[in-house]
Amino acid sequence: MKYTEFYQNSIQNPESFWAEQAQSVEWFAPPTNIISQNQDGYPQWYSDGLINVGYLALDKHIQDGYGEQIAFIYDSPVTQTIKKYTFNEVKSEVARLAGGLLSLGLEKGDTAVIYMPMIPQAAFAMLACARIGVTHSVVFGGFAPHELAIRIEDCQPKVIITASSGIEIDRLIAYKPLVDEAIELAEHKPQNVVILNRKLGAKIPFKKYDVDYDALVYGSEEAACVPVASTHPLYVLYTSGTTGKPKGIVRDHGGYAVALQYSMKYIYGAKPGEVFWAASDVGWVVGHSFIVYGPLIHRNTSVIFEGKPIKTPDASTFWRLIAEHQVSIMFTAPTAIRAIKKEDPNGDFIKQYDLSCLRTQFLAGERCDVATLEWYQQHIPVTAVDHWWQTESGWPMISIMKGIEDAVVKPGSAGKAVAGYDIRIFDENGQELPAGEEGYVVIALPLPPGTLMGLWNDQPRFESGYLHKFPGYYFSGDGGYKDAEGYLYITGRVDDVINVAGHRLSTAEMEEIVAQHESVAECAVIGINDELKGQVPFALVVTKSGVQKEHFQLEQEIVQLVRQQIGAVASMRNVIVVQRLPKTRSGKILRKLLRSIMDRVGFQVPSTIDDEAIIGEIQDAYTHYTAVKNQIK
Repeated sequence: MKYTEFYQNSIQNPESFWAEQAQSVEWFAPPTNIISQNQDGYPQWYSDGLINVGYLALDKHIQDGYGEQIAFIYDSPVTQTIKKYTFNEVKSEVARLAGGLLSLGLEKGDTAVIYMPMIPQAAFAMLACARIGVTHSVVFGGFAPHELAIRIEDCQPKVIITASSGIEIDRLIAYKPLVDEAIELAEHKPQNVVILNRKLGAKIPFKKYDVDYDALVYGSEEAACVPVASTHPLYVLYTSGTTGKPKGIVRDHGGYAVALQYSMKYIYGAKPGEVFWAASDVGWVVGHSFIVYGPLIHRNTSVIFEGKPIKTPDASTFWRLIAEHQVSIMFTAPTAIRAIKKEDPNGDFIKQYDLSCLRTQFLAGERCDVATLEWYQQHIPVTAVDHWWQTESGWPMISIMKGIEDAVVKPGSAGKAVAGYDIRIFDENGQELPAGEEGYVVIALPLPPGTLMGLWNDQPRFESGYLHKFPGYYFSGDGGYKDAEGYLYITGRVDDVINVAGHRLSTAEMEEIVAQHESVAECAVIGINDELKGQVPFALVVTKSGVQKEHFQLEQEIVQLVRQQIGAVASMRNVIVVQRLPKTRSGKILRKLLRSIMDRVGFQVPSTIDDEAIIGEIQDAYTHYTAVKNQIK
């Protein structure tokens, strides 16, 4: 079946389309009510079905005779550890942990917070909660106590599951003191903290609520899977909000299971039994969907990677892992590829490994600039597919659907609308725009299965943030446009569009151009305040290793490049060279922080930043730059 026919069927006949897809997973009680509305009038899927995601991820495959297939490959260059777990082994560990949680008083409908590094036990904890109908909320390991406390307060967990420490390249981060401080800060107090002692030397201050992970697991009986309603909350995952208070995205069991099975088959083109690697973290939505639940439901071997694309030990890590574990499909963020490109611009490390096993490379998490895509294609002879989705969607919304047809990849585009998503481009008044015109990216309701059910205990915020701006449509918060062939281009968050003397300009578009310069490894373009024009663009660039070009020569070349491709209206006149850019731990550039630094306004250091020291570096570089500029004037 071709994409166009497949897509049109999903949009014109959503109920029959998703009824058919629901047959691809095993139900305890198959749904007869395919689409309905919840008490708030919001669409929901498979409301009368009974299912359990944990059963689909483990028990079903064992019953089908695949118990000795490898479920997880744990590859940890930071601890020099590689360990493989079969489905049988994972199920045993998960079922006993689930039994241990039941012995602590947890039951279906309760919540638990998981605060762990990238280790197998993080996935085991998620699966154990799913198994007994406990709603889990994974918090990125290493988050500051204040941020953890906010999440504890919001989702009211009975138990927190954590580890003694995480490792940031070569630095040990003790988790237990952070957890204890968060509990002190939160009004809600969990009954227990289950702690895995990794025995790496981190201090573990003992509290009366502590329970040893290993003792709990090995002293417990295996718990059976509990059938739950399709709409039963599988997890709450917090994502940053414009108000400063995180938004708790709620995901269900049934719709999510169907969507993940569908994604693995039709979007990623994975075949059961293959090795699938999403180089992310379980603290983010990619980790939930495509490290833990998606690959296991589809019976793929999933890689749990505890390391970085560089410095663990060097820029060869990704290629070593692909070759050694025979990865067929990989998924990472463009920032990881840019980091590798900076350290190894000529691809010398790549040449050391046989990557013939790799069939497709997927990129997401941020917009992929053309220069990065071209570098990848030059050095690795497989298709690199950029695609777009959000924590809210839980699975891809825009992509080339590799399991349907091998469509052309257009650099700069995230692909076409995934079947099931009716994506439109609207103007401010809710009128659909023609091809080539930039506007708001919206999706017609109902969203397909597996997307957000709402926000945890905050229906008003859910409606105001996503549903009110364009009634009948989900507002993504991103801007973009569609070309004549239906390819979609995401230009970034709508607040990344700047107004220069009355002209709305995309900083994302400028970044694409700056990234084309031969000396630039990575860049960010932000809008800073200007008395005359309101805002003007400001570029921060990280140069490739070995570049000796004088700063102001590079600046003039970049300014001219932008002027040539956008015109003088862009008013790009300022370029600063920095050693690195401030990012979240998941690799997203903190543009709001950069704007605050450049505009010299007060700001709070985000808890998501990967290294606070970079703030001072940027401030010093900007102060020096402005001083030199003023001297020239």
